[in-house]
Amino acid sequence: MKQYVAVTAKFDADGNILPLRIHWDDGRSFEIERITDVRYAASLKAGGAGIRYTCRIKAHEKYLFLEENRWFVENDNAGRKTA
Repeated sequence: MKQYVAVTAKFDADGNILPLRIHWDDGRSFEIERITDVRYAASLKAGGAGIRYTCRIKAHEKYLFLEENRWFVENDNAGRKTA
């Protein structure tokens, strides 16, 4: 399932985008501790494609996608949001 989220990001002078924090619509937010990979990829679980950021959040690896001008995460738990 594709879950759209708000993201706080940093843009550097070269135009690179670095996501810093994910914000859920219920008010929770999670700091992205580390980004280990950035590449164009398809989301096999949720459908769609874009720039995929492999993120470390609370000791878990998650994929965060920038699809055109919207951010989403793959969410296996329908109705239950996890970082």
